[in-house]
Amino acid sequence: MFEKRTGEILIDQLMQWEVDHIYGMPGNSINEFIDDLRKREEDIDFIQVRHEEVGALAASSYAKLTGKIGVCLSIAGPGATHLMNGLYDAKKDMAPVLAIVGQVPSTAVGTDASQEINLERMFDGVGVYNRRAETAEQLPDMLNMAIREAYTQKGVAVLIVPDDLFAVKQKNDHMKTSPTLVHPTIIPDQETLERSVSLVNKAKKPVILAGKGARNARNELVEFAEKIKAPIVLSLLGKGTIPDYHELNLGQHGQIGTKPAFEAIMNTDLLILIGTTFPYRDYLPDNVNAIQLEIKRDDIGKIYPITEGLCGDSKHILPKLTSLVSEAESDDHLKIYQEKMKRWHIHMQEMKKETTNPIYGPQVMYALEKNVEKDAVISCDVGNVTVWTTRFFPFTNQKFIISGGLASMGSGIPGAIAGQRAYPDKQVVGICGDGGFTMVMHDFITAVKYDMPIKIVVLNNSMIGMIKYEQQVKGNLNYETDLGVVNFAEFAKACGGEGYRIEKYDEMETTMKQAFMSKKPAVIDVVIEDMAPLPGQITYDQAVSYGEYLIKEFFTNGKVEFPDVERTVRRLL
Repeated sequence: MFEKRTGEILIDQLMQWEVDHIYGMPGNSINEFIDDLRKREEDIDFIQVRHEEVGALAASSYAKLTGKIGVCLSIAGPGATHLMNGLYDAKKDMAPVLAIVGQVPSTAVGTDASQEINLERMFDGVGVYNRRAETAEQLPDMLNMAIREAYTQKGVAVLIVPDDLFAVKQKNDHMKTSPTLVHPTIIPDQETLERSVSLVNKAKKPVILAGKGARNARNELVEFAEKIKAPIVLSLLGKGTIPDYHELNLGQHGQIGTKPAFEAIMNTDLLILIGTTFPYRDYLPDNVNAIQLEIKRDDIGKIYPITEGLCGDSKHILPKLTSLVSEAESDDHLKIYQEKMKRWHIHMQEMKKETTNPIYGPQVMYALEKNVEKDAVISCDVGNVTVWTTRFFPFTNQKFIISGGLASMGSGIPGAIAGQRAYPDKQVVGICGDGGFTMVMHDFITAVKYDMPIKIVVLNNSMIGMIKYEQQVKGNLNYETDLGVVNFAEFAKACGGEGYRIEKYDEMETTMKQAFMSKKPAVIDVVIEDMAPLPGQITYDQAVSYGEYLIKEFFTNGKVEFPDVERTVRRLL
C-alpha cells in the first residue's frame, strides 16, 4: 500500500460514509485539508458559506431532512465559535452532524498562538464525540468513531485537527475501525406491551401526540389511531407527519397550536406520546395515564410522568400495538373534536382569504398555498412566521424543516440551502420573518453562487414581532423591537438574484406567481402589518398579563392601539 496524505485518506473515508458535500469556509488552520478537497472536488462538493453558523445550520438541516450525516468545516478560533449555534441546533433536534474543526499547528498547541482557543472545552457541551487528534496516525480511526457516534447517538461529533496533520503521509494499513453502522431493531418486552395494550383498551378518550419520530411511520400511525378511534395532535417537529386536512389531525400543540388540540389533550384519559420530546409541560394534563413510544431510552419519562414506556422505532412498535389492541367500540370522542376542527379550519380559511389591506401573515400563506408544490421542501424560520406557517399553510406531502429545540432565528436560509442540496429536483421554499432573515441574509449570496433556485419569502413587518408579543404577554412595555424599514427585494438584486416586493394585496397573486415561475434564487419581500400570534387557547394568566401591558401602555403613552389583537381574538375564541 502506497502512502497518501492524511487529508486524502479522510476524504476516502467520508465517501465510504456516503458524504458527498461539506459546508464551510476556507482559512488558515484548515488550508491543508482544503487543498485536499480542491484536488477531489469531483468526489465531494465544498459549499462555501459566508458565515460558519450558516454552514452548521445547513449541515443540521440536511441531517434532519435526509437522516444522513451533515458535515461542516471551520478554522480554529473565530470559525469554530461561529459553528456553535448550528451545532446546538443539531444537538437539540437530535440530528447527526460532523464538525471537522481546524486547530493551530500541533507544534503550537498550548502556546497561546494566534486564534488558538481551548476547543475541546468549548465543544464539550455540544458533542457526543469531542476529541483532538495528536498524531496523523490517529485520524482515520477517529473519523470513523466520530461519525459512528453521531449516527448512533443522534448528535454532534466534533473532530479537532491541527492543520499540519492533514499533510502527513501514511499508509493507513493497520486500522482498528471501519465505516460500518449497525441498526439494531429494538422491541419492548412482552409484559410492557401487554400493560400498554390494557391501558389503551380501557381508555375512553385517548389522544395521540406525535412528533418527528413518527414521520417515517405515517401509515402505521394512522392505522393505529383509526383502530382506537383517537385524534392525532402533532408537535412542531412532527408537522407534516400526516396531512393537515386528514380527518384524524387536530393540528399543532403548544403556543403555536390549535384550540381543538389543546382541549383534546387537556381532557384526555390516556395520552399516547409517539416519537416526541414535547417540552412544554404546561400544555400537558395532570394525573393522566400516559404511554410513550421513543427510540432513545434516555428520553422515556423525560418530559412527562408516564405510566408505560415502549423503547424502539415507532414504525416497528405501532403495528404490534395495532394488532394487539381491541377496536374501540365508540368514536363519539373522536367525532366531537373532528367537528371542532372543521370549525377551526373554517375560521382559518376566513382569515387567510381576506382581501383587504394592509396585508397580514395569514394572507401570505394563502398565496403560497397556490404556488408551493405538493412535494416541496419548506424551511421555516423562527418567530411569528412559525405561527403563520404551521397554522395557515396546509401541509400535504411537503417536507418541513425548522429549528425546533433550540428555536434559533436565522435557520430559514440555511435550511433552504440544505434542502436544495438534498433534493435538487424539488421546489424549495424558505419562509422567514425580517428578523430571522437579516441574521443570515448574507448567505443568500451562497444560493446565488451555486445557482440554487430557492425562493425565500420574507414576511416584512419591520420588527421582531414574536418578541414584541412576548413582552406584552408578560405585562411589559415594548422595548427595542422595531427593526427599521428595509427593501429586501433590492438586496436580492444586489446579490445577483431576483427580488420581488409586494406592498398591497392586489399585487400578491401576480407577483407571487411570477416569482415562483423563476428558475433563479429569489427573495419575495412581502410588507405585512403586525399581528399578535395568539395561541389557540388563551390562558387566564396570559389574559391577565396582557391586560397589565394595556394599562401600562395607556398610562405611559396615553393611548392603546390593538386592532390586530381584536381581529385575531375574534377568530380564535
